[in-house]
Amino acid sequence: MAARRPESAATRSVPLRALLFLAVLFSVSPSARALRFDLESGHTKCISDEIKVGSMAVGKYHVVGPDPSSPESQLPDSHRVSLRVTSPYGNSMHYAENVPSGHFAFTAAEAGDYLACFWAPDHKPPVSITFEFDWRSGVTAKDWPNVAKKGQVDVSIPLAFRSCFVFLLNS
Repeated sequence: MAARRPESAATRSVPLRALLFLAVLFSVSPSARALRFDLESGHTKCISDEIKVGSMAVGKYHVVGPDPSSPESQLPDSHRVSLRVTSPYGNSMHYAENVPSGHFAFTAAEAGDYLACFWAPDHKPPVSITFEFDWRSGVTAKDWPNVAKKGQVDVSIPLAFRSCFVFLLNS
């Protein structure tokens, strides 16, 4: 009968570290696509997102052409939207008027529900405008390095994640 070697604490915790790494990896990886909305001309549509202080938020939006079979076709003048993103205390984080597309990025200075409101000018006869909106905040805001190159925000990694990755790399 062969003698059994005692396991060290480091050997026993490897599966736990691997599970921790996978959990962090899956929570960091983006899994959602842009949301698609229909907006009737002359109306407003608002979407909110709860964001913590110091969290990064990035968003991009674009109007989808009225003819889905020809996505490269020129948008008619009626297919424009306006957007205002406001903080929980009503401070304007982004404003664009009568545009076919756009993007924004900011670091939250206030905790709470941030509101993105889209509206379209009134048309006679009414027009239905389809647009896609991709809003990410916190860890899912995957465009951090690209936004940082534009000098718009501070993209330092939060201390909790930095220490987690250092732990994983050092183990």
